[in-house]
Amino acid sequence: MKTRSHEYGDCNMIGRRVEQLRKARGIKQRDFIARLQVEGLDINPTSYSKLEGQVRIATDKELFTIAKVLQVNINELFRSFDDT
Repeated sequence: MKTRSHEYGDCNMIGRRVEQLRKARGIKQRDFIARLQVEGLDINPTSYSKLEGQVRIATDKELFTIAKVLQVNINELFRSFDDT
């Protein structure tokens, strides 16, 4: 598994948690992006990587679609990374 080469940013509150949830489900980033695209979210790998790395803002449409694909309540995206 490839490890993150840069520290997390502070542009959004959900990126690290989304990464944790995605990995817990065994979904590769490229497969997750494809699922998001099938749901109508126009997002490319670079933009998604920046979202997970918390170096860009996440839109409401992205939050909604990510929660839908992960099959979690949107509030789950805002739980602390350390919460289990």
